[in-house]
Amino acid sequence: MRFRHGTIEEMKRSHHAHLHHVAISYPVSFRERIYAIVLGPLIIVGLMGLAFYFYPDLAPTGQSLPLSTIFLATAYTAFRLFIAYVCAVVVAVPLAILVTYSTKVEKVLLPVFDVLQSIPILALFPVVIMLFIRFNDLNGAAIFILFLSMLWSIVFTLVGGLQLIPHDISDAARIFGLRGFSYVRGLILPALVPQFVTGSILAVASGWNITIVAEVLHTYIPGGTSAQDLFGVGSILVSAAAHAQNATFLGAVFAMVVVIAAFNFFVWQKLLHYSQRFRFE
Repeated sequence: MRFRHGTIEEMKRSHHAHLHHVAISYPVSFRERIYAIVLGPLIIVGLMGLAFYFYPDLAPTGQSLPLSTIFLATAYTAFRLFIAYVCAVVVAVPLAILVTYSTKVEKVLLPVFDVLQSIPILALFPVVIMLFIRFNDLNGAAIFILFLSMLWSIVFTLVGGLQLIPHDISDAARIFGLRGFSYVRGLILPALVPQFVTGSILAVASGWNITIVAEVLHTYIPGGTSAQDLFGVGSILVSAAAHAQNATFLGAVFAMVVVIAAFNFFVWQKLLHYSQRFRFE
């Protein structure tokens, strides 16, 4: 007897155990969306206004980069984040499935993963750069650091998602003949969707946080110069702050906020709503 997707959905609906899981919700109604879209920028403008009032030196002065250049730099940064994210997903999914393969494997690998994710990424940055600089690939060094900053957020949320699968559902899957790849495709991967989306949001947020460091490479290269920094919004932010180019700095912050907000509302929001159908309730 084949184990159909519809059968899994029926078992999900009939399962009434109380399970704790990480959930992220976005505004659903039109009024809530308008409220969120308007309130966020107003808060940012208000905070900037207060900062300029109490600290006039922060007000935009002097020449600045064109906003088109700043948005282009943000696009470069977003592309690096995308490559790093794809690599993190490709590695994280097999690792999460492996660590939950059996209790014995979990007891061995989970503490190892916990130690690895606790190591500060910036402590590895000089070593990574020295390795990639031999191949004249500083862009690869930045992507690798972004990859490391994203990996463990996805791994641990996926592990948590796998542990949420009720035993009666996994046992039923085996009774209906699911084995090997069919078991992974028919039960494991659908069950991972909610936690995968949550882990992806956390991972990309971590990547945006670390991009300011990942693109400013010259500080980690002996005798390095700013010419070795990568073109991106992170390096623009650091350079503008170092040279008191307040207009450029504010423009870079604005571009980053616009890109992140647009991605959150038009990508993550839809994926979160879609993932609700795969939750075990």
